Amino acid sequence: MDAQQQGNTAANAGQEDYLDKGLDTAEKKFGQGKVDPTKERGVNEKVTDKARGMLEKATGKDLPAKFSN
Repeated sequence: MDAQQQGNTAANAGQEDYLDKGLDTAEKKFGQGKVDPTKERGVNEKVTDKARGMLEKATGKDLPAKFSN
């Protein structure tokens, strides 16, 4: 991860888009109480950013702002 990506992750840490909230909800529901989404924020952000990038690359279109930080 380069310096700009680290800065973006830190700047967006307080903001959760719909993908982040969805992943947090899934972790709470299926993690059987063993996963704390607040502790996994950095990992979750990487996962949702990668998924978002793959979707945008596959479709050739940008996601709406409310789905993407």
